[in-house]
Amino acid sequence: MAYDLQDKLVIAISSRALFDLEEENSIFDKEGLEAYYTHQLEHIDNPLAKGSAFRFVQNLLSINKKFDNKLIEVIILSRNNAATGLRIGRSIEHYDLDIERSGWTAGTPVARYLEAFKVDLFLSVHAPDVEEAVNSGVAAATILPHTPITSQESDIVKIAFDGDAVIFGDESEKVYQADGLEAFIEHERNNAKNPLSKGPFFKFLKTISEIQDKFPMEASPIRTALVTARNFSTHERVLATLEGWGVRVDEAFFQGGVQKYEVIKAFGADIFFDDQESHLIHASKETPSAKVPYRKA
Repeated sequence: MAYDLQDKLVIAISSRALFDLEEENSIFDKEGLEAYYTHQLEHIDNPLAKGSAFRFVQNLLSINKKFDNKLIEVIILSRNNAATGLRIGRSIEHYDLDIERSGWTAGTPVARYLEAFKVDLFLSVHAPDVEEAVNSGVAAATILPHTPITSQESDIVKIAFDGDAVIFGDESEKVYQADGLEAFIEHERNNAKNPLSKGPFFKFLKTISEIQDKFPMEASPIRTALVTARNFSTHERVLATLEGWGVRVDEAFFQGGVQKYEVIKAFGADIFFDDQESHLIHASKETPSAKVPYRKA
């Protein structure tokens, strides 16, 4: 019987998001594919260092240990060719990551394969692939570089999300950008009874909620936080929308424009998703962080 990915939480990740390949990528940029390939073969027995998304992936995969049938699937989707993936495979074995599936596209865009693998979330350092994924309706984000972050394995995965243009659509944010804070607050109060539209990460959050529902609330292996720049005065529409969707968010922080990174650090996020560079620059220094691009209409 064929293996079915339909009922899994499927994460597709590029090799450069999972492992630190910046030195190798520099060789590729300066000397070309052949030099890059030679370098990888010469170092095939040297495990790659952990990349920005490693901790997130490691802790997600640990959830599977609680079940006979896996809930989480992680798939490598890379612009490398299969031959250069040999070192990636050795590194996966070295860190004992339960990753059994991969795709190597030899430089062609990877987004076209996301539907075939039933992908719920795509993480990459290559922004054009991420933008194409979001425009095709898949939750996707560009992983930011970071200073070294400890990757101690945990049996709880903590995920922090921005609200507007991530979980929700960007219509309210457009009001703020065009007319300012007071107009935004008035707009949200006037529309408190009207649900926000679904953003690019709605489906991903919904799938997480379905996994959480398999556990008592206090024993869930996934914990989520909404960390938004919104004022508390606009909270009613946000919380009513989540309630109407049947989506669970464990913690919610309405920052009122205050920088988010300290709250995200205190939450202990394994990854943070936001659409604003200004929040991500600070957060990424201590928390794996990823930028969600605007979806083109």
